[in-house]
Amino acid sequence: MDWVPGTSADSIVARVIRGKEAMTKQDLSGNIILLHDAGGDSRAATVEALPRIIHYFKGRGYTFTTIADLLGKKKEDLMPPVPKGSGYYLLQLNYFVAVVAYLGSHLLASIFILFIILSLLRIMFMAVIASKQHRWEKDFGLKPFWFPDGTHAPLVSILVPAFNEEVNAVSSVQNLLKSDYPRFEIIFVDDGSRDNTYRKVMQAFKDNPKVRVYSKPNGGKASALNYGMLQSSAEYLICIDADTKLLPDAVSKLIMHFVDVEYPDGKKVGAVAGNVKVGNQVNLLTRWQAIEYISSQNFDRKAFAYVNAITVVPGAIGAFLKSAIVEAGGFTSDTLAEDCDLTIRLLRCNYIVQNETGAIAMTESPETLKMFIKQRFRWCFGVMQTFWKNRDMVFSTWNKSLGWIALPNILIFQYIIPSVIPLADFFMLVGLLTGNAARIGTYYLIFMLVDVGVAVLAFGFEKENMVKLLWLIPQRLVWRWLMWYVLFKSFRRAIKGELQHWGVLKRTGNVKEISALRAG
Repeated sequence: MDWVPGTSADSIVARVIRGKEAMTKQDLSGNIILLHDAGGDSRAATVEALPRIIHYFKGRGYTFTTIADLLGKKKEDLMPPVPKGSGYYLLQLNYFVAVVAYLGSHLLASIFILFIILSLLRIMFMAVIASKQHRWEKDFGLKPFWFPDGTHAPLVSILVPAFNEEVNAVSSVQNLLKSDYPRFEIIFVDDGSRDNTYRKVMQAFKDNPKVRVYSKPNGGKASALNYGMLQSSAEYLICIDADTKLLPDAVSKLIMHFVDVEYPDGKKVGAVAGNVKVGNQVNLLTRWQAIEYISSQNFDRKAFAYVNAITVVPGAIGAFLKSAIVEAGGFTSDTLAEDCDLTIRLLRCNYIVQNETGAIAMTESPETLKMFIKQRFRWCFGVMQTFWKNRDMVFSTWNKSLGWIALPNILIFQYIIPSVIPLADFFMLVGLLTGNAARIGTYYLIFMLVDVGVAVLAFGFEKENMVKLLWLIPQRLVWRWLMWYVLFKSFRRAIKGELQHWGVLKRTGNVKEISALRAG
């Protein structure tokens, strides 16, 4: 009965002794003790009991021997080699498969545990530095460096690139005109839309001195941003998506970061990331995206701001020092993630990239699974391209934040660990069915508790409704597989060497009006 789960070593020893005593009383010659090895943790009690059994009986004059010696034969007589012929190669194959399965399961289990530990360490590290950044923001809050009448306020150009955005474009520009920043202009660039985007925006704002509307042949988002930048004479640029709506104070809060401050090594602020939120929480998929924006994307930016390792100033809302963009080479079209590519080039140029949680932008997230996969593939493939472009900076001693934090984070936690999710889930299931439920369940429970804790922290930072976190655990379970599918598509596209275009997402115009809201 030593194979029964939960049987202790003490019970096994006691049963063996009782069994031998019973045989002795009945004058039976029982001299073979049979113990079982079921593999895994189920044999731990048997392994612990065996030396105690040997010690007990040796102390009472018993000797232990092999079956071969007991029968007066050699080991080779009892276990002769299998002759080559019928069944030989099948037996060898079975042995090979068994060895590979044994070693493979242990290797993958070790990798699974290692990845959980790495993920836990990352989450805890991010929680610590995000908390430090949050405390710094509260203690050293920035103030406007211009007078209430607008004196000393630098001109800011708000660039709005658009492609087939007739559903959102007019309302987005109307929203921008409600900004409380004293000196701004809006430069709207239609990137060769095939719908009525340009005509609608031109008709709506042709007489507004703060809005300039341009149209150019289709060349992609980077091309549209570069075109808009050429039309601007401002020192600072705000770049937003045409489906995005800003809180009235968003522009002001972003520009505050460019105050003239002495930074170590003569660094200057080159860009400021805004806070993107989902403005169309109309179904389960968009609610899940809302959780991800707060607990992952925005939380990561807050944390990485503390060590100057932000890798993406989001296209939905970001502020830039125009001269910094020019020095970095402008917006490029050789990746699908022009925002990530530019941000990393700014870090390479020794600029500081900051984060402004209070500059809130409500964006329209995909409402269907098809559009969601399309958007996330573009992001995933684009960041992969950007990482490959900047692979020479990995573990760079010249820029430690980029080389030792930002880029390794992309490689390990956005590509390597997510790529083994199916194997991890499979072996977790195997472990649960083969007696390892306690150990695997413990690791998984710890991971989920820490993950939930960080999500609560992220929601607390942004004063969001904690009730939304009820969707967190089902979101995490499904999200992993959705992201793995996106990652698989990206790897396949990279291996095949195929290119991908900017593309267009179907818009619904469901982003709620936020002009009456106040930034948290």
